[in-house]
Amino acid sequence: MSDLIKERCKMLRLAYVSDLYQKIPFESPKQYLMELLQQEIDLRELAEGERLIKKAKFMNEKEFNEYQWGEHIHFPPNINRESLESLSFIKRKENVILTGAPGTGKSHLATALGRKACRSGYEVRFYRVADLIELLEKSWAEGRFQLFRNKFTKVDMIILDEMGYAPFSKDGAELLFQLISDWYEQKSLVITSNLEFSQWNKVFVDARLTAALVDRVIHHAHILSFTGDSYRVKHALSNR
Repeated sequence: MSDLIKERCKMLRLAYVSDLYQKIPFESPKQYLMELLQQEIDLRELAEGERLIKKAKFMNEKEFNEYQWGEHIHFPPNINRESLESLSFIKRKENVILTGAPGTGKSHLATALGRKACRSGYEVRFYRVADLIELLEKSWAEGRFQLFRNKFTKVDMIILDEMGYAPFSKDGAELLFQLISDWYEQKSLVITSNLEFSQWNKVFVDARLTAALVDRVIHHAHILSFTGDSYRVKHALSNR
């Protein structure tokens, strides 16, 4: 009988019912069926979230439950911690910009937002900006730039980590600008940077391109500034 149930569940594409049906207490037909179907839905959503996390290619497994909120994070008037964690900015296709000194928690927060977004059913991609530039230049050289652009058609949020840590070539900067122009008002960007916007011309070289890029990035954006000492430095000193 159990093999027959598994076969029927497979036909109906019910991935978990055959493992669950004996574990749910029976009080009434309605209650039993509701609990069984709800657990099938919950496990499907959990599996889908993990699939999206794997597809996003995060650099680490940083989560909100490990994050140290504090007074070193300065929120703009139009957003707070709760609204940020609600991910409502993704539905509105707004950007989140995290700026401040290295080691103050920007990348951790960006990753935590991305992983939560995946578990909420959003398509996310994570890139270190230097790595993305390398991919863009390679795709251009191989005549695959349009194919690379098309990969983001169904993506809801893109995380660009470490903007400004290394200068780009002129070609790399122009290719990144084309991507960000594609995403303007179509996707949500989460960008971490150790530079103020006035210093972005140090990495983008071309002043007009930098101004146009910053204009697109900060429009519909929530800009959080991070101050204080590096967590990594403080941790190293405490160990000593």
